[in-house]
Amino acid sequence: MSISVKASAWGPILAASGAAFLFGCSEAAPPSDQKPPAETQASGKISAPAGRYEMDRNHSRLQFRIGHLGLSNYIVRFNKFDIALTLDPNNPPASSVTVTVDPTSVDTDYPVDYKAGHPNSPFQSFDEDLAQSPKFFNAAQYPQITFKSTKVEQTSPGKLRVTGDLTLLGKTQPVTLDATVVGAVAAHPFTKRGAIGFSATGTFNRSAFGMTHLLQPALVGDAVTVQFDGEFQQVAENDRAEAR
Repeated sequence: MSISVKASAWGPILAASGAAFLFGCSEAAPPSDQKPPAETQASGKISAPAGRYEMDRNHSRLQFRIGHLGLSNYIVRFNKFDIALTLDPNNPPASSVTVTVDPTSVDTDYPVDYKAGHPNSPFQSFDEDLAQSPKFFNAAQYPQITFKSTKVEQTSPGKLRVTGDLTLLGKTQPVTLDATVVGAVAAHPFTKRGAIGFSATGTFNRSAFGMTHLLQPALVGDAVTVQFDGEFQQVAENDRAEAR
């Protein structure tokens, strides 16, 4: 069975799908005498040292998914975001995380001619529509999306629950993320600094932040699921001194 839809018909449908939010390159392989970072330790002990960590932009991704027409999950990513981590492996509740997202970096990989399907739109692309339209991220008025942790709990070996305040469209609501420590080492094979990697996910309702476009009729879902996968490297002592 095959289904055929004219390209121009995808415009209104796909434009609906991004309505909701939240919301590479690799180094050479390590020398053969170096082992890659260990995966999640069964003991639950995080072997990365305490300190301040910065996100490895080359190996981190932030995306969200949302229901589309009750048929599938539509997936969108952000290309510009930053995450700062303060880690206390011996006392996880003393750890903290801050996330900053640039909504203008939303990226849908929209595959067809947006202007052909939206001749009266003031925007030049689907991504620009999502970023700038008051129905969506309204980036001109709200240039940042932020998440700041208020509580970190270790729920089981290698598992963390991070509760924090998500600020979107000028509204702040509590959101909980479930995180898995994928790996942690005292010395990264390239930088020799502490390193840690997480996979984290959480779900919230976009309507709680006033983003209600296309909820009625139910073309786009309310629940938004955020997914982060990435690595962090410890900030060197001299970097800390310069920051002070």
